[in-house]
Amino acid sequence: MNALCKTLCGFWHSSIGKKLIVAVTGIMLVGFLIAHMGGNLLIFQGRESLNDYAYFLHHFLHGWGIWLFRVGLIVAFILHIVATISLTMQNRAARTEKYAHEATSKASLSSRYMVWSGLTVIAFVIFHILHFTIRIDPDLAAMKDPMDPSRHDAYGMVIAGFQNPIVVLFYIISISFLCSHLSHGIASIFQTLGLRTKKTRDPIQKLGLTVSIVLWLGFLSIPFLAIFDVIGDDETPTKADPVKVEVTSH
Repeated sequence: MNALCKTLCGFWHSSIGKKLIVAVTGIMLVGFLIAHMGGNLLIFQGRESLNDYAYFLHHFLHGWGIWLFRVGLIVAFILHIVATISLTMQNRAARTEKYAHEATSKASLSSRYMVWSGLTVIAFVIFHILHFTIRIDPDLAAMKDPMDPSRHDAYGMVIAGFQNPIVVLFYIISISFLCSHLSHGIASIFQTLGLRTKKTRDPIQKLGLTVSIVLWLGFLSIPFLAIFDVIGDDETPTKADPVKVEVTSH
């Protein structure tokens, strides 16, 4: 084993190394969520804006751009999960006696809640990828843009995908868990990086809460308005009503 491998292994096995990995990957994931929400909100500008955005993402760098981004995101996501679970197990193993103070006990309950909310988020991410990225539903996968049948109708797919109340309910629960997770996680990032002090503690907590609320409102506004037919138009296809392309002659 060379010196670099020894250094990396030592970094990974140390609690400080794992905490830094959790913090850095956490920053990456929060940044992704903010960017992803911004892209999703283009749905309020109409079919053309959202479909243009989706087309750009899937054709950036001749289609390689989105795959490079996905691989990087998956690696960050896996590292974040594995490092968090490993830290939790180390903390439990190092605990030799029961907590003497109620405040410490509450912190422990909060940590356990973070783990369960994280597991819920994992289940949601898997479902979300299958639903909107891999598109295992053939009706959603077959949707074509009525204005340009050569490209996929991301706008119609999103609206049709949220016509199922069970999907919307699961989405609401998962996003709520995710944002609750973030409200604690963002503050932990600052603490790990040594940026959380007595003076900055309250502003950092408010920042975490604000970011979580904005993401919660932004992500949930789409399924909520879609299921009540507030967004969409006459050309928006549904799973039971696939797009039909009419050809006219002059």
